[in-house]
Amino acid sequence: MASTLSNAVDRQTQLELYRGMQVIRQSEEQLARSHQKGLVHGACHTYVGEEAIAVGVCAQLGPRDVVFSTHRGHGHALAKGVTPRQLIAELFGRATGCSHGRGGSMHLFSPEVGMMGTSGIVGPCILQAAGAGYTFKLLKTDQVAVAFFGDGAVNNGAFHEGLNLAAIWDLPVLFVCENNQFATEVPFEYAAGNPRVAMRAEAYGIPGFELDGNDVLAIFETAGEAVRRARNGQGPTLIECRTYRTRAHAEGMGDFTYRTREDVEQWKERCPIARLKSRLVSDGTATAEELDAITGEVTRQVAEAQKFAEDSPWPDPATAADHIYAAPRPAPHVSVRPVASALPAGTREITFMKATHEALAEEMAVNPRIFVMGEGIGKRGGNFNSTVGLFDQFGPVRLCDTPITERGFVGMSCGAAMTGSRPVIDFMFADFVLDSVGEIVNQIAKMQYMSNGRLTMPVLLRGCVGIGHSAATHHSGNYYPMYAHFPGLRVVVPASPYDAKGLMKHALRSNDPVLFLEPRELLSLKGPVPTGDYEIPFGQAAVVREGTDLTVVAVGRMVPVAVEAGRKLAEDGASIEIVDPRTVAPLDMETIRQSVSKTGRLLIVDECFAPYGIGAEISAQIADVAFDDLDAPIRRLNGRHTPTPYSPTLEAAVVPTLNDLLRTARELLDE
Repeated sequence: MASTLSNAVDRQTQLELYRGMQVIRQSEEQLARSHQKGLVHGACHTYVGEEAIAVGVCAQLGPRDVVFSTHRGHGHALAKGVTPRQLIAELFGRATGCSHGRGGSMHLFSPEVGMMGTSGIVGPCILQAAGAGYTFKLLKTDQVAVAFFGDGAVNNGAFHEGLNLAAIWDLPVLFVCENNQFATEVPFEYAAGNPRVAMRAEAYGIPGFELDGNDVLAIFETAGEAVRRARNGQGPTLIECRTYRTRAHAEGMGDFTYRTREDVEQWKERCPIARLKSRLVSDGTATAEELDAITGEVTRQVAEAQKFAEDSPWPDPATAADHIYAAPRPAPHVSVRPVASALPAGTREITFMKATHEALAEEMAVNPRIFVMGEGIGKRGGNFNSTVGLFDQFGPVRLCDTPITERGFVGMSCGAAMTGSRPVIDFMFADFVLDSVGEIVNQIAKMQYMSNGRLTMPVLLRGCVGIGHSAATHHSGNYYPMYAHFPGLRVVVPASPYDAKGLMKHALRSNDPVLFLEPRELLSLKGPVPTGDYEIPFGQAAVVREGTDLTVVAVGRMVPVAVEAGRKLAEDGASIEIVDPRTVAPLDMETIRQSVSKTGRLLIVDECFAPYGIGAEISAQIADVAFDDLDAPIRRLNGRHTPTPYSPTLEAAVVPTLNDLLRTARELLDE
């Protein structure tokens, strides 16, 4: 629908809008010149020609409202309160930049003013803004989240998933499409079956507005109405601003293979700044001299910002790996027993799944910022009873059933965590979450680092792993070596009810993102679990069985298999020590090293594939630090390097068995 002006924008507001556009334009032109001089070390995506959109929208926001942006985000950052000093210094890679030199043009963070970050990946900002909106709904605040994105993003799955989720939950989000008619160099008219973005709002049951993206007053008034709707609990709005970037996609790129000089010149004549100036002068709101004075003031500000950036120090190289993880929490207030077998006799026994359920229920009862999202986790209680009964206790906002939209709700969890809540994402099977792996690896894992530690990422992603029950190849994956490869993620693979509860407690209190991967074949396993509060810190392996002849490091489902093998080998007179890492990231190599130093032999058993796996990592590290302690070559026992088959006979052939472990251990003991 079209927007109508009330003509009620006061003089001072109009002057501030003019000033805001001048700040963006002059900062961008200065950055373009700096790029030509080599002062900008990477990409530089300027916002020249689109200033009206960022300024018109952000002028309606308060300090506590938040903005999520895309690679062309300089204008959004400046409009939300980042200073030209901070912006230019960031593109110069200096320590005084808004991201302390970690982000450059495409990764601008200033959560202090509500600028929650820009992304070099198209689409995630849409989901993150929806996640922030969910936090505001959960915490019952009147805050609003805004997502700025280009026309290229509306053909991305994140657009559909984000708008649909925001619509069904009436989230306080404003989605702003800056339709500059080209996604890099691909014309939108070619790329879109329906090139009228605002019309797509009807498909989600939300208001949609198509605006002249160079008319700052129309944008200001329409955004104001959308923000008021959001604050009043009336849900999201989609605004399409049809505009044009008058510089290349990025500085230094060729510009006239896909568009003409004539088109660019015609759009320059529709400059939003010149348009507002003409209107202000013609209707008597301001004189040309007043506006020229504002322009001159901004010119001096930007020149000073340029000098500040050039004079600013480089980041200290010693800080290059800081803020990958959150600052350590104080040690758990309850002493941590090393293994369940150390518990007092008579400790009650419950299942693995019951143990994690208890942990979740107890933490939700004391922390109202925790909420759970997933398919069927509400009234149904989860595919494996992971949340049974919690819907009745905590209600539909904290136990939120979702559509089948893994990328959507995982991406939302990132924005929710950035704005103060603690999402728990229950994705049933680890295979399903692969649809969202970009959100995990490119967004969730990197957010603390890119924000220089100013944002934390308390996201818990849980689901089942492992082969069994003829589930075939789309419900049997493990994947923990893949996730363990990426900095910023904690990867947990419990093997007992005791560990499951203690590690789940720690995950729910952690400020780092956690992949909590639960071996499906162990969910019904019973074991001793104390009734009192306890947690198990990450990176503390358990010596499940002590021995002197051979160290067996077993992961997940293979732990109880190794324990049974240890009993049988003891009948032959062999003393087997079994180490369960509990977490594969971080990996407690010191406990493994100490065990190998004692036994002189190492066997690593893991259901997951051998190539590039956890066993390879452990082997390499032990060879490096404990080679002289080894009395025989390191051996690995893994599942077959194949997709998982369906037939029971085929399935059994690709998983390490007790007999496989016994045979391999005996061979190693004989070497």
